[in-house]
Amino acid sequence: MTEKVQKTLASSALARWGVLMIVSFTMMTGYIVAKQVSPLEYFLELPSAEGGMNWTSSEFGFFAGSRGFFNVFFLMLFVSGYILDKTGVRFAGVLSCVLMLVGTVVDYYAIAFISPEGTCAFFGTMMKIQVLIAAGGFALFGIGYELCGITVSKVIVKWFSGQEMALAMGLQVALARLGTALALGFSPKIAQSFSLSTPLLIGMFSVGTGTIFYLFYCTMDSKLDKQKVTVLNCEEEKFRFADLKETLKNGGFWLITLLCMLYYSSLYPFLDFATKLMISKYGVEAEVAGMIPAILPFTSIILTPLFGAMYDNVGRGATIMIIGTVMLTVVLMVFALPLTATWIAIAAMLVLGIAFSLLPSVLWPAVPKIVPMNLLGTAYSIIYYIQNIGLMLVPIVIGVVLSRNTTGATTDYTQAMWLFSGIGIAAICVAVMLLYADKRNNYGLEAKNKE
Repeated sequence: MTEKVQKTLASSALARWGVLMIVSFTMMTGYIVAKQVSPLEYFLELPSAEGGMNWTSSEFGFFAGSRGFFNVFFLMLFVSGYILDKTGVRFAGVLSCVLMLVGTVVDYYAIAFISPEGTCAFFGTMMKIQVLIAAGGFALFGIGYELCGITVSKVIVKWFSGQEMALAMGLQVALARLGTALALGFSPKIAQSFSLSTPLLIGMFSVGTGTIFYLFYCTMDSKLDKQKVTVLNCEEEKFRFADLKETLKNGGFWLITLLCMLYYSSLYPFLDFATKLMISKYGVEAEVAGMIPAILPFTSIILTPLFGAMYDNVGRGATIMIIGTVMLTVVLMVFALPLTATWIAIAAMLVLGIAFSLLPSVLWPAVPKIVPMNLLGTAYSIIYYIQNIGLMLVPIVIGVVLSRNTTGATTDYTQAMWLFSGIGIAAICVAVMLLYADKRNNYGLEAKNKE
């Protein structure tokens, strides 16, 4: 077979990078919605007379953790991974967009039109009806959000295998972080200028636009699949349960899964509470407090692609994971210390931004080194499922801890930050174990990606 007939649409750099920008934009819109309520905690907890919803820290923690409810309790991530591997990236991607959109609509309806005064019993606890419905919408959004994440990851592997895969994943993560930064930085100002529901309305239109973008990608993906059959005379290898059994017996896969859970369970829930932390501990004005946590994703926008390119060309992925978890844990410990200068919070966020870039830039490209292509969707779904357990439970626990450490308008974050630090220490231990496992089993995590 000559070099000419081996070329497909994925061989074109323009097409390849165009696909990346399209699917990354779709994922970015999901990240906007995922974090747009986080910086509104302070406003949601204000009394109704002051324009708030009179939520408690426990109720906010319940809402923040609800994104993983359906994924964890109804095993929807396993279903999502199976759907992705059986139906392909086109159907799974469109389904994920629809679920994200419907969930965001429910969230908007709950905040905009349901009174915060009504309550009902929920597992023996009185809970606001508004909070329960908003949490239900966020949980539905969570199904689509995670399905979109594993689908986009598989799209990148499909189009960038043997090419600049870590750089591509780094750029995708960077755009996702831009969505996070926009949500953290501007949601409070938008809510103050208009209403608490306005950020959700913007998120709803964002996800709708992302859906349209993904439909355009589907036409390109269909063309690529036809070329693989007619030009290369091959089809993508199908999902097989026998292959899945071998993957589940792989210790390296489980170490990456556990590392992912610990890393994100300490980082993302921290971001959920970080805005109010800036207000309560560091005395930052409520309208701009979200800008300090927004430093983290803005920093990673620049650094994640750079670290991804470094992994492509140099390698050392397992080593980078250790460095990232150490930096994360040190910063969390700094926030636990009795230091209240605003510049310390800003400096810590800058360092955390580097940690926020290091580990994701190598973790996600490392998975295809351990898992075959036909199982990537299912493998990512298992990783995301375990991750969702942490993302669901940690905000709930932190919310309860903060409620117990709140006196009047003052909240002591020391105990909560030491809990976050403990999770970070566990992540360091797992990262070290992964390095040793790579040396024993030759996964190739320390090797470069470009052929």
